[in-house]
Amino acid sequence: MNEKVVLVALALTLLLFANITIPVAAQKLTPELAEVESVKFIAMTVSVGTCAIAAAYAVAKVSVAAFASAAEKPEILGRAILFVGLAEGIAIYGLLIAFLIWIA
Repeated sequence: MNEKVVLVALALTLLLFANITIPVAAQKLTPELAEVESVKFIAMTVSVGTCAIAAAYAVAKVSVAAFASAAEKPEILGRAILFVGLAEGIAIYGLLIAFLIWIA
């Protein structure tokens, strides 16, 4: 990859990170605000963890069924793998909820 592109992407990422953290750092951290922030991070952890475990369970069950059906009927494998991808989307939903909690 071009080094100039990497440097520009890194600079934009740092600029975005600085824009997010400066207003938060400018606030005076009171014990009440610290408690609210800690509860938010616990909720984010529970959201991502629960959805990751659910996605892992769903992918395990769906992929076994997909390959079992593909063993009997090989032309169905492409459609069966689609359901594995849909099961993986559960983890993305948990990450989305965590971002929404973080912003609120």
